[in-house]
Amino acid sequence: MEDDVIRVFLVDDQELVRAGFTMLVDSQADMRVVGQAGDGGEALEKIQVTACDVVLMDVRMPRLDGVEATRRLQSLPEAPRVIVLTTFDLDEYAFAAIKAGASGFLLKNTPPADLLNAIRQVHSGDAVVSPSTTRRLLEHFAGALPDEQTERPDLADLTAREREVLVEVARGLSNTEIARLFTLSEATVKTHIGRILAKTGLRDRVALVVLGYETGLVRPTK
Repeated sequence: MEDDVIRVFLVDDQELVRAGFTMLVDSQADMRVVGQAGDGGEALEKIQVTACDVVLMDVRMPRLDGVEATRRLQSLPEAPRVIVLTTFDLDEYAFAAIKAGASGFLLKNTPPADLLNAIRQVHSGDAVVSPSTTRRLLEHFAGALPDEQTERPDLADLTAREREVLVEVARGLSNTEIARLFTLSEATVKTHIGRILAKTGLRDRVALVVLGYETGLVRPTK
């Protein structure tokens, strides 16, 4: 059914790259490309009049880069989820885009099956960046994080257990590992994470990792 189709918008300054992604996405029964743009500015203009669910966003583009475009997209009434595409694994632009509200990042040479799976994951509300990968990004760019503990008011609403779970999420542990650590079921861990997201107003696990570092709950390893 058309209502079940994931609407994908492509943003990349290379037409050949967009053509390749279009063929890949449109080959799937459950998704289709609904629009594309050559830079962030054009993307913002078109997305405001084009209903879409997931945006594949390049970071390095003329006029308006993917980081600022992602940040501005988040101000839209029903902002689509953004997957940042980058050439390098440890890329300061990708880190900045995640902070700007992207649900994750992928390398441009990601295998096609993994890219398609990532689109489905993000559409379902999950993040496509593994906690360990996000942690590596944060540790690599630790200099961009605050030196002093900057406690956010919304953390005060967390229970002691929720704070413990948040710390372990930020450290890169999976739900299975957190469940084993605290002798909980995975379902209970998922419930805790859902409540943490609701209380902090954040969108996904990636944002929780960033929050853990920014608030000083977790410190980058030396």
